[in-house]
Amino acid sequence: MMLLPSPQQLRYLVALADHGHFGRAAAACAVTQSTLSAGLIALERQLAAGLLERGTAVKRPVFTPLGLELVARARTALAALEAVAETAAIARDPLSGPLRLGIIPTISPFLLPRLMPALRQAYPRLRLWLREDLTERLVAGLDAGKLDLLILALPAAGNMETLPLAEDAFHLALPRGHHLAARDPVPISALSGERLLLLEDGHCLRDHAEAACGLPRNLAATAEEGFSATSLHTLVQMVAGGLGVTLLPQLAIHGGILGDAPVDIRRLSGAATPGRMLALAWRPRSPRAAEFAGLAPTVAVALG
Repeated sequence: MMLLPSPQQLRYLVALADHGHFGRAAAACAVTQSTLSAGLIALERQLAAGLLERGTAVKRPVFTPLGLELVARARTALAALEAVAETAAIARDPLSGPLRLGIIPTISPFLLPRLMPALRQAYPRLRLWLREDLTERLVAGLDAGKLDLLILALPAAGNMETLPLAEDAFHLALPRGHHLAARDPVPISALSGERLLLLEDGHCLRDHAEAACGLPRNLAATAEEGFSATSLHTLVQMVAGGLGVTLLPQLAIHGGILGDAPVDIRRLSGAATPGRMLALAWRPRSPRAAEFAGLAPTVAVALG
């Protein structure tokens, strides 16, 4: 019978790949560095294969091509083992225990103040761990098993199952007294002569706004021109300062992003109402898929 690697050996391998450092990998696995190193050496002997390059002057671990392939397979194997335990736990007590939730920054500050109290009341045994980040990194965390569930905006690239929750319409934000404020709604075509301020590259809201309005990428003010922002709150202040106009999602407006800023909001008109679709996302064939779908009504109500 073939001797199989232990789950602990696979955890050591994945941790070393994730942290790129023996000491940090050992700390992540709650063992000493010598224990982790010995476990990996035992794994190599057991497989009769080299997983790490030896005898180099490089201090960080360097994986062989086979080692890199086995890291990927180890992730899959560990996820499958975790799914076995999760399936049993879910059957005993649905929507309880830890849930690692990722959420994008153009949703989190406006949704979480309403969602968190609702979840605590509806699911008092649920322990929620939150991570706010850009879509690309959240999807990578989901794929790696570091996150269980995402709240994001579609479309979004990645291997995941999605459940649409609500349409989030875009509105035009203008400096107080702007000439377009006399029109409501404002045709999308009227934006062609305006300096359109959007979030910097990497934020999905930028891509969604450009796509929803049919805008060419070079229409928006670029970072090279000195106009960029990493948050919707900054965009509002830039508009208030007369630097240009922007598109704001309805969720943020209802969440009070304007405050007392001298900014006017107008609807947009065009071939279709511009906006983005807010959704839940999880790994394909997740044993918790029914649980996550069961959360959808609570999240949808919090979205308003």
